[in-house]
Amino acid sequence: MLKKYLDKIRPNFEPDGKLHAFRSVFDGFETFLYVPNTTSRTGASIHDAIDSKRIMSIVVIALIPALLFGMYNVGYQNYAAAGADGTFIEKFSYGLLAVLPSILVSYIVGLGIEFAWAQWKGEEIQEGYLVSGILIPMVLPIGCPMWVIVLAVAFAVIFGKEIFGGTGMNIFNVALLARAFLFFSYPTKMSGDTVWVSTGSILGLGNDLPDGFTMATPLGQMAQGTAPTASLADSFIGLIPGSIGETSVVAIAIGAVILLWTGIASWKTMLSVFVGGGLMAALFKATGQTPVEWYEHIALGGFCFGAVFMATDPVTSARTETGKYIYGVMIGALAVIIRVMNPGFPEGMMLAILFGNMMAPTIDYFVVQRNINKRTKRAA
Repeated sequence: MLKKYLDKIRPNFEPDGKLHAFRSVFDGFETFLYVPNTTSRTGASIHDAIDSKRIMSIVVIALIPALLFGMYNVGYQNYAAAGADGTFIEKFSYGLLAVLPSILVSYIVGLGIEFAWAQWKGEEIQEGYLVSGILIPMVLPIGCPMWVIVLAVAFAVIFGKEIFGGTGMNIFNVALLARAFLFFSYPTKMSGDTVWVSTGSILGLGNDLPDGFTMATPLGQMAQGTAPTASLADSFIGLIPGSIGETSVVAIAIGAVILLWTGIASWKTMLSVFVGGGLMAALFKATGQTPVEWYEHIALGGFCFGAVFMATDPVTSARTETGKYIYGVMIGALAVIIRVMNPGFPEGMMLAILFGNMMAPTIDYFVVQRNINKRTKRAA
């Protein structure tokens, strides 16, 4: 019935229809609901049952476990900070109501810009923001104000994506670009010990914490030269302060299994990030530069989240098979180097991945050139 209705109103959005100005909007909704029947007319193309919208949908599904746990953790941290008891439902409900506005703002602003941009240029609406729209709130602290998220989303979509040509053409990961914009433009909203716990009471749930309440993250403690007070078990489960979607290694691992099983993410890139970070952390531990073990570096902060969902972004990561190993090892090692050597940036994963995005084309170039040189020598 829905398909028949769309077929009925489609003529209104054709070039001669009375609503032709909104053709890209209609096309965007229709192709989101149904796989397009159109195929390429010229050139060599691979015909597959999955398109980019379906790929983005699988990534969103893989993010759901981390998002749901992040909502619970927001409530858990609020109740724990107040020294109050609460049921699982109360904690999750508090976190849901605290996180939901950020997600809505992210999608409304980001999709609004994409819709307006597509209308302005007379192009189809691209689907890349389906993932970025949920990633941006997940990599931000719960204390981030809504107006700051609006600015970050607008900056990331316009200057990090649309200016480069839209989905598939961006150089940097859009979600990380939004976080980087906030980190350097509004550092007090992104760092310190006051942004990691939701301090207000929502609809009678949770607890109002006193003004000036602070709570350091494990990475913040490590940046001060002390070992994290959180247990390793809490770090793996995710019951620690941090960005909304980055705390639970278990939930992130579930998402990693989904991405690898469906073939959306590259296991070479993902594994290389962990290998590079683990080796560099072990080296720093052996030389006495860090008080924590290598596996604690992996479990803390956004390392796992970045390795699974950010570094594996097929648009901004290395494309060649050998390049994926180099790209992943470089990101993992650089993230730990930034954490240990620069206390001003306790979370090094963001900068490491953005640097990796910048270097990915160069890595691929040298890998391809090496293969060309080897074949040329064989031919000679």
